This record gives sequence, C-alpha cells and structure tokens, in this order.
Amino acid sequence: MKVSFVKDQLPPAGTIVVMVSPDGGMSDAAREVNDKSGGLLTRALEVNGKRLKAGSFIDLFLPANLDYSRVLAMALSADSKTTVLALEEAGGQLAVKLRSLKVKEAGVASARGLPLEFEPDFVAAKLATGALLRTYEFKKYRTAADDDEDKCEAPSLQFAVGNPDTAEFDRVRTQSEAVFRGRDLVSEPANVLYPESFADACEELTRFGLEVEIFDRAKLQELGMRALLGVNQGSVREPRVAVMRWNGGGDAAPVALVGKGVCFDSGGLSLKPAAGMQDMKWDMGGAAAVFGAMQAVAARKAEANVVGILGLVENMPSGSAQRPGDVVKAMSGKTIEILNTDAEGRLVLADILWYTQERFKPQIMINLATLTGAIITALGSEHAGLFSNDDTLAERLIETGGVTGDRLWRMPLGKDYDKHIKSDIADIKNVGRGRAAGSIAAAVFLQQFVNDRPWAHLDIAGTTWSSRDLPLCGKGATGFGVRLLDELVARYYEA
Repeated sequence: MKVSFVKDQLPPAGTIVVMVSPDGGMSDAAREVNDKSGGLLTRALEVNGKRLKAGSFIDLFLPANLDYSRVLAMALSADSKTTVLALEEAGGQLAVKLRSLKVKEAGVASARGLPLEFEPDFVAAKLATGALLRTYEFKKYRTAADDDEDKCEAPSLQFAVGNPDTAEFDRVRTQSEAVFRGRDLVSEPANVLYPESFADACEELTRFGLEVEIFDRAKLQELGMRALLGVNQGSVREPRVAVMRWNGGGDAAPVALVGKGVCFDSGGLSLKPAAGMQDMKWDMGGAAAVFGAMQAVAARKAEANVVGILGLVENMPSGSAQRPGDVVKAMSGKTIEILNTDAEGRLVLADILWYTQERFKPQIMINLATLTGAIITALGSEHAGLFSNDDTLAERLIETGGVTGDRLWRMPLGKDYDKHIKSDIADIKNVGRGRAAGSIAAAVFLQQFVNDRPWAHLDIAGTTWSSRDLPLCGKGATGFGVRLLDELVARYYEA
C-alpha cells in the first residue's frame, strides 16, 4: 500500500474520503462537499437518523454537482474516550472498506472542523498507520497464476495535512516498515529462515546504523552457552546469536531487548504431534519482534542506547539430539535437568539473558518469547502474558501496550513458585509440575538468570500469529511487540 501526505490538497476527481461525527457533525471538507452537492450529505445523514456508529461509512456514488466519482463519509468519534488506538483501527477499517469497493486511489480530507481530542495532522498520521498495518500481506511465494483476479490490491491513499514535513509522518512509514519486516520473518518457512539466514538478515540492519555482531558455534562454546547449544545439537543447522546495538543515548546504560529465536521447533525427542507442527516455523516470534524494534529505533535515530540480542537455533530430533534426563550447565554456572526437550525456549533465553546482563549492565531487560501453550490457555489470543520483577517497568509496558494494541496482562511471580522448578539432581529443571502454572514455572525459570536487574518477560505465544482478521492485521503474523518496544523506548528511555 502506498501512503502519501500533501499540504491541504485533494485530488480534483476520483474518490474522496471526508470525516463526519457519529451525531451528524461535519468536518470542514465534508461541509464543503455537502454545500457543493446541494446538501447531499445532509440528506444521507438524515436517512441514517443522524446517528452513525464510529467507524461506519456513508457511500455516495457519482454524487450530483461534483466531479468526484465517489464520496465516502467516515464517522470518527468525538468522544473524549477515543484513543490513539481507536484512530488507527479506524484507518484499518477505511482501508478494508476501500478495498472492498475496489477503489485503487483515494484522497483523504483533513478532519479539521470536527471536535476531536487530537490535532488534525495527528489524526491523519494515525489513520494512515492503521491503513498501512491492516493491508499488509505476505505474498512472496504466490505465483501470478495463484492470485485472486477478483481481489483488488490495497488502495493508494493521499492524506491532506497542514504540514507534510513533520517527523510524525516519517515515523508512520519507518515504524510500519519495521512491523512489516517482523511479520515477514515470522511468515517465512523454516527452510528459508533458519539460524544462519536469520543472522544474515540481522547483519543487513547495519544500513540503518546498527552495530551488529554474530556469534557462531565456536564463540558460543567459548562463552559457555551450553544451554542454548544443547537445544540446537539435534539440528544440522548451525546455531547463532546476534547482538545488535544502537548508540544514540551517550553514556546512558542501554535498554536491552532479548528475543527467543527458535526457527523451527519440532519438540526435539519430546516430539510434538504432527497436527499443527507447521505452525512451529513462528517459534521465533520473539526474535522477530526484537529485530523489528531495533530497525524502528535505528530508522528514527532514537536518542537512546538500545541493544537487541537474539538466540537463534532449531530444535530437531536426531541421533545427536538432547535427551530427556540430560543435565547441562548454563553460562551462569547453574545446572539444569532437561525433563522435556520441548521446553527449549527457556534454555535459549537462560544463556542470552545472563550474557546480556553481564556484558551490558542494562537499565532494564525485556525478553519476548513464544514460550508456553499454557499462556494461551490462560489468556487466549487477546493478551500476552507479562511477568516482571519491577512494578514500574510492568506498568509502563501495560500502558504502552494499550496505546499500540499490544495488550498485556500481568501474571504472578514469587518465591512460592520456585519449588515448581526444583530438581532432584540439578539446581533446577526445565519444566514445572505438569499442567499446573506452566507459564509461571517458565517465567520463574527465566528469573534465575537476571539477578536483580529490572526485567520483564513477555510470553507472546498466543499473540504472534492470528488465525483470523484483526483490526490492524489480517490472518497470519501480527508483528506483536515491535511497536510496543519502539514506543516504550520513545516514551520513557530517550534522552
């Protein structure tokens, strides 16, 4: 989809979108259209009882006395409870509506004149963001013959604004592109995206000014990342750890973002059922979110220091695979009894969390991981699970997620749960007590490797992929976490 911003300029013909309020109020542009058409909008609103649902449309085709082929009036709520997210979702609805009408190009008039809580240019930016996010598609492997001839491409939108040169409009593009890159990675099949090729993608981010280091197997062995290496030892693919650094904040301690990157998870010798195993290509959703966030931070040249660390492995069954009952020593020196090789993501994170807090001494650490099916049982796909040892960080994440649509629900931690991962023969074990508190046991396991550093664990197993259309994305990869992390840095951790 193409989006552009022009100074108070609308196309002289074609399709135009104007804004009205649910009670029948009109923006300046809507009022002008209404006057030129002899009150056509007024009559259309009267037919609807002068009461529209926010996000609904009035479609006027070939309106009299106008050169436009179509005028689409969109209802924007002027309620004080209207949020930034509601504006973005309205933009998504607009894109879907125009696509259903097979409109290829449209001019979107300013909302100026409506009693909104936000400035008109800000409204345009958020509508554009929602439209972009909602129309993303992963079509890389579709041939031309496979395309649906009846399906219209996403429309091009031209937004009329007061000042098209503001940074807000640049951020619409850079942040959306970062989300799209994250979605692309999650959508790729595992024969294309594996640890080495994912690491190659990380190196490409140097074009945004990021410093990137890639650790191969020999380096990981030298560092003592035996928990991570144990997960990968059944695969013919080589493991990697990617370290990405954005240095825009002077001498400040960095914000650390840590992502689980299991590029395919068969379960190892604790093999998963065949049904649904194809979905395990997106068990690297946490790493994709960190990747996208690092691109977003660098693209807008954030005045902050941010590091992104990805643990990239495959979990496969073979004669060399890790066995249930094995004991490994993590980089921290802690010993771990492996009771289930399908509880592998926490082993990857154990080493890279320890490495991160030891090397970078970050002011906060946030890890993202498609970690447990238990969090889906608890929260479904509406929220990701949030576990944290720091109330301030947890509150900031929840607040920011409410703005970006990356909704979080805080789950408990505490010493009462430590006994769930107590091992009979090692320091800890990698699973809890059967089905009881499975996602909490995983979080408690991770907490063993962060010391007292302010830390949050986001279990995004239920939110990385969607089996249905959502307000800001279609079926498939959601890009959950990219905007959350970028916005969190912008709000709280920039100079």
